[in-house]
This record gives sequence, C-alpha cells and structure tokens, in this order.
Amino acid sequence: MNKDVEVKFSTEALQVFQYLANRSVHSKVERSLFNAITRKIELIKSNPLVGDNIAKVLIPRAYRDKYLVKNLYRVELPNFWRMLYTLTDEELKIIAFVVDVVDHKGYNERFGYKN
Repeated sequence: MNKDVEVKFSTEALQVFQYLANRSVHSKVERSLFNAITRKIELIKSNPLVGDNIAKVLIPRAYRDKYLVKNLYRVELPNFWRMLYTLTDEELKIIAFVVDVVDHKGYNERFGYKN
C-alpha cells in the first residue's frame, strides 16, 4: 500500500514561508523563493526522498533537540537558500516536516561551516 505524504512546517519555517508569500507580490526574489518552495513541496509529496540526505553526524544539535530529528534532507532553492525537512512514518502516511527555510549564511551557521 502506498502511503500519503503530508507536509507540515515548523513555526519558524512557516513564518519564513508566509513572509515570502506576502512579499512575493512586490519582489521578484521573494516570488521566486515562494514559488520554488511550493514546487518542492509538491515534489516531496510525490517522492519524499527527493532531497539530499544529510549525514546523521552533521544534523545540527538544535534540530535534534527541538524537533527530535533523526534524518534530515535538504532541497536547494534559488539564491542559495535551502529547505530542510525530516521524515516520520505514521501508520497510514508519511509526514515531511519542514524544519527550516534558510538563506546561505544561515545554513552555514547552523551546520558550522566557515565562509
């Protein structure tokens, strides 16, 4: 039996998504990011493993502590932004939980990368 995939957002990721939605009317950059996130959500619904799998040892402690993340996937967005999500398996569906939507600088900070 194929399981349905439901996409949910963390509070922080939802705030970024809503900000981009509101700003997309006036800004091409925000519009391209908002549209890309919307497309990626549909891709995740059709194939939850579409993102790049992040090695477990590289998962930021903040995500492990706050969201109990045991796996983490990354999808690339325009302008060097990324969307990070984790998968959980419930009896009848898979939950793709969007942990963060972050720009390049924020991504580097979360993963401890130097510029």
